Amino acid sequence: MSTIFAQEKNIKIVEEKIANRLALYAINGSETDYDVMITVSGTNFRQSKGKPRLVRVPQASKVHLKNLILTKGKFPQYTYELVVNDSLSRRALRKPFTNIKIKPKKLITIYVTENCPTCDSIIKPLNESKYKFTSIILAERPEVKEGLKRVIPKIDSIQKPIVSLGGKIFPKVENYDQLMVELNKD
Repeated sequence: MSTIFAQEKNIKIVEEKIANRLALYAINGSETDYDVMITVSGTNFRQSKGKPRLVRVPQASKVHLKNLILTKGKFPQYTYELVVNDSLSRRALRKPFTNIKIKPKKLITIYVTENCPTCDSIIKPLNESKYKFTSIILAERPEVKEGLKRVIPKIDSIQKPIVSLGGKIFPKVENYDQLMVELNKD
């Protein structure tokens, strides 16, 4: 699987080889929906002769755009033209999509303390959300715990998770909603 980057609007084109076909997917790594149209030209493959249409690519998702049928025994050489619109059209095709995890504006790290009854109130919704995050259990990583003791001296008595956003520690964040408020602040 190889990756080709588009220069526009956080849309990335990825190709996957499946038997004698090459499937082209659009990956939207942003928090905005886009309409995408791809036109492929080249040699050593066949494709549908239909007119290219706009396809809706929702935020944080992967959508199949096009199949290229490979010529047996030859390597396909192609170029594509990508049109990306952030003004959404009602006429755009809405194909099935796969949700993906994206990087948030600020890196999210959750430090799980030993006596933490409220840790699931942050970690479970984060697992179900579109954001990538890191969870560190302090009991398993004593070197990280020692580093945090310099910032938070009473770390052994804390009964809630310690949240770090972009390298800043937020001791008052206790649930997912508060985490999202802090994440979206500028």
